[in-house]
Amino acid sequence: MKRKLFRIAAAPGSLAVLLNGQLRYMNDFFDVTGVASEGSQHQTIRDSEGIRTVVVNIDRKINLWADIVSLYKLFVLFKKEKPDIIHSITPKAGLLSMVAGYLAGVPYRLHTFTGLVFPTQQGLIKHMLIFFDRIICFCATHIYPEGRGVKKDLTAYKITRKPLKIIGHGNVNGIDLDHFDPMLYPSNIQKEIRKNLHIDESDFIWSFVGRIGFDKGIEEMITSFVQVQKESKNSKLLLVGPYEKDMDPLPPSIEKEIEENEGIISVGWQQDVRPYFAISNVFVFPSYREGFPNVLLQAGAMGKYSIVTNINGSNEIIEDGINGTIIPVKNSDALTHAMLNCLNTPSDYFGSNPKYRQLISEKYSQQFVWSEQLKEYRLLK
Repeated sequence: MKRKLFRIAAAPGSLAVLLNGQLRYMNDFFDVTGVASEGSQHQTIRDSEGIRTVVVNIDRKINLWADIVSLYKLFVLFKKEKPDIIHSITPKAGLLSMVAGYLAGVPYRLHTFTGLVFPTQQGLIKHMLIFFDRIICFCATHIYPEGRGVKKDLTAYKITRKPLKIIGHGNVNGIDLDHFDPMLYPSNIQKEIRKNLHIDESDFIWSFVGRIGFDKGIEEMITSFVQVQKESKNSKLLLVGPYEKDMDPLPPSIEKEIEENEGIISVGWQQDVRPYFAISNVFVFPSYREGFPNVLLQAGAMGKYSIVTNINGSNEIIEDGINGTIIPVKNSDALTHAMLNCLNTPSDYFGSNPKYRQLISEKYSQQFVWSEQLKEYRLLK
């Protein structure tokens, strides 16, 4: 009989996107169940991954009463189902499931830190977040930082004395190189995509894929793009992702610039981001904090050069001067300079570069990451 493995996240989209394909793969070796808040993506997970899912609502924000209810429901679920392994991947899900698993006596309680919020916070909020992460680590039997930067912060802030192990070279799911393949988008298809977006063939496209929020460095990116436009009238900025006006709002002046600047094209959330990578010349990702950004693996697999900030994850995927440029955080002058440097040799960024793709495939292919995670599960006996 296969052992029971529960994968837990606050939102079903986290399981559907962050662990796409991995749940089906692991289901060949374990009896896998997905646990997350209610949402239409539960059915997507059941259909695409072939696993059972259970709804337990987990509020992403601090909500004392709702959190107590969620904790109780997780405890009851674990006592009833008796999973051998529970493995959480998002902060709030980690806190509640590790505590519930500890109280319910689940033998193996695993949490992966995909990113840390507290290093960029101040005051009471910072101390509270550190306290919560310490609770996660106290209740967990195994702790996995997604990359070297996350591991360094967990150690520096003395979050735990337990061993910290990185799976493979980092990242929770790896990259599907057959899916993110620039060869699927030859020049004739790229021309059609540009035409549909009203982008001329001669335009130089800077792109961003992710949440359109303050912490993603959108303010610096818009500020820098406006400066670049003064040097290059045929520059376009392509924004791909949903706005987070409640969780992470932008300054009104930046929102206004996005709405009124004809060189900025915002297409919102997209199920398939590959067409936008395909037509891009340079990918820009000036985020303030990350764990291990999948979007940089996607950009690299599509053969794109990236400009990134010197933060956890980004500075592990990008090798400065090799497959991208690393700049200081919250520095629009440095970002403007890096973008203008790319414009000095624009021909270097037309088309996909197999060198950038090779760097990603050597360390982060999906099959490698999955097999390394499977090895870790099999050690739990």
